[in-house]
Amino acid sequence: MFVRPHGIHIDRDGNVWVSDGEGPDGKDPGRDGKGHQVFKFSPDGKVLMTLGKAGVAGDGPDTFNAPSAILVAPNGDIFIGDGHGGNTNARMLKFSKDGRFIKTWGKKGTGPGDFETPHTLAMDSRGRLFVGDRGNNRIQIFDQDGKFLEEWKQFGRPSGIFIDKNDTLYVSDSESEEAPGKDTNNPGCKRGIRGGSIKDGKVQFYIPPPPVRDAKFPPPEGVAADSRGNIYAGAVQDMAVYKYVKK
Repeated sequence: MFVRPHGIHIDRDGNVWVSDGEGPDGKDPGRDGKGHQVFKFSPDGKVLMTLGKAGVAGDGPDTFNAPSAILVAPNGDIFIGDGHGGNTNARMLKFSKDGRFIKTWGKKGTGPGDFETPHTLAMDSRGRLFVGDRGNNRIQIFDQDGKFLEEWKQFGRPSGIFIDKNDTLYVSDSESEEAPGKDTNNPGCKRGIRGGSIKDGKVQFYIPPPPVRDAKFPPPEGVAADSRGNIYAGAVQDMAVYKYVKK
């Protein structure tokens, strides 16, 4: 069903949303007719909605190119971060709860409202949309109509973003390094997990990355926290999940 399931989101009704972040490559026949889509599943795995065209990369209202992330707002509106760097898209899309296209915004670039890699999404209690624009080493904050509000660079190069019910922001940085000429260049910033309140945007804590089995493997990309304040981090290449217990 998938080429590479990349983004996952659980909505308020327990439905599971998954984005397929790749498509056919002309080499593996198993990829044919798959990819570049977003699926909505019921809690028991029944497909309830499909957005995008299977195996078709595009930049129209009904096609995606490497969709990275999904978020469903409290009113049911669907937000999709479309693009994973390189020759993919670099935009946000908004759909109604029944899958009707509403609008898109953003283009490849570095200015306010531009994107390089809209890699991860989160929403705070005020309904502001946080977009982890990883390729530009920043979080961009928008209202739900796509109006740019501000950008934050103090939380590093965001691979994953999570906002809990207390409006504590957790950001996983799996790529920052001082490597001029590389797309992971982010001088002066260390990899790891940073957190703080979205009310003032100040970084209140930092968790260094765990050791990995292979130096070529980056530290965890995904991040989430439970109601007790425990933090979970998912390492992709290392195929591991790390748990940090609040003390």
